[in-house]
Amino acid sequence: MVPLDILADPICPWCLIGKRLLKNALAKRPDHPFVIAWHPFQLNPDMPAGGMDRRAYLEAKFGGREAAAKTYAEIDEKARAAGLDLNLAAIRRTPNTLDAHRLIHWAGVEHRQSALVDALFAAYFFEGHDIGDVGVLTDIAAAAGMDPDMVARLLASEADVEEVRSRDAHARARGVTGVPTFVVAERHVLVGAQPTALWEKVIAELAGDPGAGPLQ
Repeated sequence: MVPLDILADPICPWCLIGKRLLKNALAKRPDHPFVIAWHPFQLNPDMPAGGMDRRAYLEAKFGGREAAAKTYAEIDEKARAAGLDLNLAAIRRTPNTLDAHRLIHWAGVEHRQSALVDALFAAYFFEGHDIGDVGVLTDIAAAAGMDPDMVARLLASEADVEEVRSRDAHARARGVTGVPTFVVAERHVLVGAQPTALWEKVIAELAGDPGAGPLQ
């Protein structure tokens, strides 16, 4: 088996698109060797705990309403090409994702990361929920098969706050500046939403298929 480590943030649209493009390749190659693990990287580590108004955030980030609209028109186009119908108009707040990353960490301990990450992306990009809200996160955890009472208690505490921040800082110290970032076999780094065809090539190379060259 081959580790595939993914650094991502559940409010990053390119992370969702990259996940879908990877998933399309894995569906074509159910014999793939990957063991996938998700790792924390906050796009906005200085975001206030309660998040902020989505429109204000986008206009500040992209330098005005027109630039924000242009950027998200491109994102929506790329998402549709990947088979995703985002409901961007439903998103009212951009949250602080520290608690969402804590939840992903705990889901990893329970071997439920895939379901949990799927649920976070769906809640934010398709349903417009505030995934910085403890109640929303507790409901998402329950839908992914986790104990909601335990999750609520953990979220009410400082459990693993420093663990998540430390892992985020470690990634930055190693040169990660944006997400998604994929690390194959702890050696090969792919940055950005990679095409399905590229993932198929990577899988073929790892499987030693005839004609497949070595990973660069």
